[in-house]
Amino acid sequence: MELTKKRWGILIASCFINLCVGSIYAWSVFAAPMAKHLSSITGIALTAGSLAIAFVITNSIAPITMISGGRINDMFGPKKVIFVGGLLFGGGMILAGFSNGVGSLVFAYGIVTGLGTGLVYGCTINNSIKFFPDKRGLIGGITTAAYGLSSVIVPPIANVLIINTGVTSAFKIIGIAFIVIVCSASFFIEKCPVNFVPEGWTPPVSNGKLNRNEKDFRGMLTSPKFYVMLAMLTCGAFYGLMCTSQASPVAQKMIGMSTVAATVVVSTLALFNTAGRIIAGYISDKIGRINTLTGAFVLSIVGLICLYFSGQGDVVTFDIGISIVGLCFGAFMGVFPGFTADQFGSKNNGVNYGIMFIGFALGGYFGPTVMTNVFNTDNSYQRAFILAAVIGIVGLLLTFVYRYVNKKDMNTKETISV
Repeated sequence: MELTKKRWGILIASCFINLCVGSIYAWSVFAAPMAKHLSSITGIALTAGSLAIAFVITNSIAPITMISGGRINDMFGPKKVIFVGGLLFGGGMILAGFSNGVGSLVFAYGIVTGLGTGLVYGCTINNSIKFFPDKRGLIGGITTAAYGLSSVIVPPIANVLIINTGVTSAFKIIGIAFIVIVCSASFFIEKCPVNFVPEGWTPPVSNGKLNRNEKDFRGMLTSPKFYVMLAMLTCGAFYGLMCTSQASPVAQKMIGMSTVAATVVVSTLALFNTAGRIIAGYISDKIGRINTLTGAFVLSIVGLICLYFSGQGDVVTFDIGISIVGLCFGAFMGVFPGFTADQFGSKNNGVNYGIMFIGFALGGYFGPTVMTNVFNTDNSYQRAFILAAVIGIVGLLLTFVYRYVNKKDMNTKETISV
């Protein structure tokens, strides 16, 4: 009974932690002023797109420590893993403030911060989901929403710091603040006991047995469902991270917004991203994960088409498109932790979701890369949105492939049990 109540305090601490590490989504606010700063040092004309590699690497590195962090978490508990992750994350931000070239920025922001992000993000989400087997979708949505909410809060703060102290000082100040917050909050985190069942909740029963489909990473990798789910997550992350990584430059160069207005766009995108995580997480508990993801793909295609047609300077259409994209991207991030636990069990979800998160990393690499290459080739971002819409259509088709594979898997299990 005591642990059932205490889990809510652990959830709150986890959300505060994710609020800090989610600041990587505010990258586009730092990108342009950092490019200007490094250009003055190196004598090379750099743009926000030139520095996108730092954001790409941050997202690509995170799954490495999510996977290893899942193993370490089992040995030492989330408290210690999150503490170390907080030092790495904040330390990377501080080091970014000392960068004197693209290479040092990539090392600091891309590698060090990315390693810290993976350690922290993986532990907070998976530990929270284990404490709430009765509300996996909702809790997955809430914990990832805190991560996304950072991009609503951090951009205005970062913008003020950049204007008043310079971009390098902004990195250092924010890095120090995050070390203090994350490391302090880690002391409120406890490891969830194995097979924890909250007071007043009865685990679902299937065919007279508890519905526990526990698989370790080896068992997960032998399942065809894993590869379909991985591909779906890649498609969902592709368009989301493509827009998130360069939301501010797109708003300025394609729509003609001012720097301040473009910062509001970043926050708007993040706000809908956050809302999407909670709403989709809650809905997925009611109508199912795959039905929720199918709806997200359909809406995302509409949003991306809106962004394409806003290329002539249509602010209203742009705002509608970017809001829809944020909402749908958030849906994927909110649903997938619980989706993975549903399919492969919660016991090994720390490692399993870390491996599944490779799909996010792939989307984080290809999405921003395609955006940058299209702009360099066309001197316009428009074609990137059409390419992203095509990826969205592929993802939508994959939801039906998943249904087929899952049905076949269920029939096989029933045959074996008989």
